[in-house]
Amino acid sequence: MFESVAPWIAYAAAAVLGYVLGSIPFGLLLTRAAGLGDVRSIGSGNIGATNVLRTGNRKLAAATLLFDLLKGTAAVLAVRMLMPQAPEADALAGVAAFLGHLFPVWLGFKGGKGVATYIGVLLGLFWPAVLIFAGIWIAVAYFSRYSSLAALIATVAVPLALWGLGENLLAAVFAGLTVIVWLKHRANIRRLLAGTEGRIGHKS
Repeated sequence: MFESVAPWIAYAAAAVLGYVLGSIPFGLLLTRAAGLGDVRSIGSGNIGATNVLRTGNRKLAAATLLFDLLKGTAAVLAVRMLMPQAPEADALAGVAAFLGHLFPVWLGFKGGKGVATYIGVLLGLFWPAVLIFAGIWIAVAYFSRYSSLAALIATVAVPLALWGLGENLLAAVFAGLTVIVWLKHRANIRRLLAGTEGRIGHKS
């Protein structure tokens, strides 16, 4: 479809497509469709799966997690298929999808924290690294019982693993995404340091 356009147009289209896909607020749409109101009015006010879980509907939370993940993967794969003449345009689309999830224009640039979409982009760009992420997340979550801590440590491990595997460009990309994830988790980090972060399986 875009094979004959100039590379710079393909890159611009990749960024726009990635952002639009990433900015779809599945958590908000699913909770409203289920008659649960605006998920932004409860808990952290976030549109991600963790806050959707605070509605008490685990199925909706799982669906939100899945869709937030897959929109990152979809952005990467769609651009890879549509714009083969633009090297690394798929990575650009992935970054744009991640930023779209965090800063959706439709919601006043107030979106989620990005972990699910981070994983989805990783799945599209270098799927073996998802196994590394999952293994570290499971191990840290099992021993600490902190989901946020597990995610934060796993995001640090990903760029290091990519660098060790010789994927230097992707390592740089995910190092940048990791910094943003940590910035979006500032409140969680403060609670972890204070010992007040909620543990997995513990009701507040």
